[in-house]
Amino acid sequence: MYPIQRNRRLRSSATLRALVQEHHLSPSDFIVPLFVIEGTQKKEPIASMPGYYRWSTDFIAEKVKSLWQSGLKAVLLFVKVPDHLKDNQGSEALNPNGLMQRSIQAVKNAVPEMVVMTDVALDPYSSFGHDGIVKEGKIINDATVEVLASMALSHAQAGADVIAPSDMMDGRVLSIRKSLEQEHFHDTIIMSYSAKYASSFYGPFRDALDSTPGFGDKKTYQMDFTNRNEAITETQRDIEEGADIVMVKPGLAYLDIIRDLRESVSVPIAAYQVSGEYAMLKAAAEKGWLDHDAAMMEQLFSFKRAGATLIASYFAEEAVKLL
Repeated sequence: MYPIQRNRRLRSSATLRALVQEHHLSPSDFIVPLFVIEGTQKKEPIASMPGYYRWSTDFIAEKVKSLWQSGLKAVLLFVKVPDHLKDNQGSEALNPNGLMQRSIQAVKNAVPEMVVMTDVALDPYSSFGHDGIVKEGKIINDATVEVLASMALSHAQAGADVIAPSDMMDGRVLSIRKSLEQEHFHDTIIMSYSAKYASSFYGPFRDALDSTPGFGDKKTYQMDFTNRNEAITETQRDIEEGADIVMVKPGLAYLDIIRDLRESVSVPIAAYQVSGEYAMLKAAAEKGWLDHDAAMMEQLFSFKRAGATLIASYFAEEAVKLL
C-alpha cells in the first residue's frame, strides 16, 4: 500500500532495473533461418527482406563460421529449388545429392558443432507451391506424409540434427519418428511446427523461395487464425507422436498461443518471428517512424516473456550485437 510500497523504487536506475529483470536474451536463444540457392559465389539480396540474402553452399560455409563466432548456435535451412526440378510429388526432396542435403553437409563441414535444423515440407519442391501432393485440386494428406518421412530421413542421413516439419499434415510427426527410429537415428530431434497459422505475414518468405501457392491458399492444412484452443490440441498430438520441440508460427500476433502452450506443455517452445514481421519493422525504421534496434529488442523480449524457449528470427545477427 502506498507509500509503504512504491513500485517505482526498483525502476530508479539502470543498474536496479537490470538486477530485477525477469527475462533475458542470449545468443543461444536464437535460431537463424538461412536461404540456400544453387551455384557458387552467390549472395542474392531479397528485395522484400532488406538486409537478408540467399546464399550458395560455398558462401553458406563462411556464413555459419561467422554466426558461430558471434555466439549463434543453430541454423534453420531452407532451399530455393530451380523450377525444372519441381513436380507434384516433390521428387527432388529425396535426392541424396539435392540442394538441402548438400547444404547440411556444407554447414557441418564448416562448423561441426553448429545445430543444423532443416525445413521439411513439399512447397519448395512442388510445381503447385503447396506443402503436399495435389490431386484434383486438393492437398492429399497420407501420400504426402509418406514423402515427408522419406525426406526427413534423407536429411538425417546427410547430418541434420533437427528435423522441422512445417507442412501441417496430420500424422506426419509420428511417421517421421518411426522412419528415423527404424534407421537408428534415435537421437535426431523433431521440432514440429505444431501451431502454424494460415497467415498473411509469410509473403516475403515466399518471395525468397519462390514458393507462393499456384492456386488457392493453404487454409485446408494451416490453422485458422481465429482459433485458440485448436493450437493446444495440435501441439499435444505432436508431442504424443514424438515431437521434442514445438513451434508457434507466426510470432507477434500469436503471443497468446505461446503463453497458452507454455501453461499446457513442458517441452521447449520455439517462436518464429516471420518474414512479414521482419519486413514491417525494416520498412518502418527506414521511414524513420520507429527506432529499429529498440523496437527489435522489445519484440524479441515479448517472445521470451510469453514463454518461448527459442526464437527463430531474421534479426538474430543484429540482436546478438546488442546483447
